[in-house]
Amino acid sequence: MTLLTYQVFKTVASIGSFRKAADILGLTPSAISHAIGSMEAELGFSVLTRSKNGVTLTNYGEHLLPYVNAVLNSDESLQQFIAETNGLKSGNVKIGVFSSVCTNWLPDIMSSFKDKYPEVKIEVFQGSYEEVSYWIKNGVVDLGFLSVSSAGDIPIEPLCKDPLVCVFPKGVKKKGEYVTLDEIRSYSFVTQRESTDADIQTFLKENNLSVQSNYHVVDDLSTVRLVEKGFGICLMPELCMKDIPYDVDVFKLQGNPCRIIGVATLNPGYMAPAVRTMYNHIIAKYRSVDDIVHL
Repeated sequence: MTLLTYQVFKTVASIGSFRKAADILGLTPSAISHAIGSMEAELGFSVLTRSKNGVTLTNYGEHLLPYVNAVLNSDESLQQFIAETNGLKSGNVKIGVFSSVCTNWLPDIMSSFKDKYPEVKIEVFQGSYEEVSYWIKNGVVDLGFLSVSSAGDIPIEPLCKDPLVCVFPKGVKKKGEYVTLDEIRSYSFVTQRESTDADIQTFLKENNLSVQSNYHVVDDLSTVRLVEKGFGICLMPELCMKDIPYDVDVFKLQGNPCRIIGVATLNPGYMAPAVRTMYNHIIAKYRSVDDIVHL
């Protein structure tokens, strides 16, 4: 099998359509079909399931995809090394981000990096902690932002502390700079799914806080909007609140709990030149010297 075959397989798997994959790769649909057919004949098993609703991965295809991504990433690393040896800063960098980093950090990261390395192509994938972790492990992205507590076995470089805060409807809590654990036990909550706010769920479990909530949402804006309208209170990382336009009151939490944001990559010692340059650029830009916690 050739690198083109691998690229065809990866593209079809991502898009779910032979025709759209053909458009992206500049090939004909018949050429795409032939490449997949030849690949399956050589492997001895089917990697894709065709139906009137599109194309999906078979179980074998799902297990094969990470290895195909690894081959393509290795080729990209080789091409970038050759380019770097010749004095060029070219290549591709694929970054996974969660929402608050995407809106608060990413525009500055991309613009400042592009000023130095205009020939490097940057691709961004936004998702939950769970999705970013999956993308890193399966070679969909080269590096990604996670909290330290959500990284699991993925190597992560801590960058900074992001305090957790308590958000109230306007005027409900009249006084005090902090909210105590006993205070928040008496309120109803608006919560997000665990894969979305793993750090909040960890804080609640560590402090034996069993919250009551009829609202289980995904994104930060929806969560705070429901709080603004009086459906409960919520806990949020402080960075998330910089995006929020709603009229609510924000208080610090007793004990100053926080999440630790970091940049993660599967093989820190083996990165393509452009990826390594971006990785170091992020660390230099966002590591808090006085506040960082080394693990």
